[in-house]
Amino acid sequence: MSKLNGAPLLVGAVAYTPNVVPIWEGIREYFDEPDSAMDFVLFSNYARLVDALQAGMIDIAWNTNLAYARAVLQTGGHVRALAMRDTDAKFSTVFVAAAGSRWSGPGDIANRRLALGSADSAHAAILPLHYLRAAGVDVDQMQIQRFNSDIGKHGDTGRSELDAIDAVLSGDADVAAIGITVWENIGRGDLMPGMLEPVWQTETYSHCTFTALDTLPETVYAPWVTKLLAMDWEIPAHRRILELEGLTQWVEPHLEGYAGLFEAIEEQGVDSRW
Repeated sequence: MSKLNGAPLLVGAVAYTPNVVPIWEGIREYFDEPDSAMDFVLFSNYARLVDALQAGMIDIAWNTNLAYARAVLQTGGHVRALAMRDTDAKFSTVFVAAAGSRWSGPGDIANRRLALGSADSAHAAILPLHYLRAAGVDVDQMQIQRFNSDIGKHGDTGRSELDAIDAVLSGDADVAAIGITVWENIGRGDLMPGMLEPVWQTETYSHCTFTALDTLPETVYAPWVTKLLAMDWEIPAHRRILELEGLTQWVEPHLEGYAGLFEAIEEQGVDSRW
């Protein structure tokens, strides 16, 4: 690994949108000190990122929850979660319908046409079905429409969720499952004012996390994690990076928040290539 050879720590991430580059350039600049120096490499999809982590090509991977779960399962648990965003520690899925539906709860969803996002999106496809099933809904009997608009990106682009919302607004579906961030940015924002309403919201779960193999020594990753957690919203230079990455504070990983996803992967036989 790079840091073990005296080079900067190498962090991998997925380039799901053009603004990923300035985000990581800012993060690299922030870590520009001898004990925490880093560089980054961008991948086209999460399968490549997880493979690179396992192969030792990178030291740390910025993984979605599904990518983290895949790394855990494929290494027999020989990975370590290092840190996540405060927003990742309390993620959830919101089921939305056109305004005026007056539907409420999983029972109403069970009898509706459901639009899901990309099949490799934990928050817009995998976990929605898991939580509906846990609430007593026979999801195998539901009429489900899937929008696999960004396979490989684990729903990061949000495009498949917008496609699911469009299906609801056009009348092709009754309910769409979307991540809480999409709902907060679009459903409650100025783009679609009053057009959608929430029908049900899942319990919170964990989303993205920085992940390393458990062979990476603590002496190597600890200074980097310490500096990451020290990023301060009240410092303008830090706030610029935090805002771009969608958080106010980096926090220690909430591992208990991945339990539902591991259960969902087993229930649904999720494709291990994602």
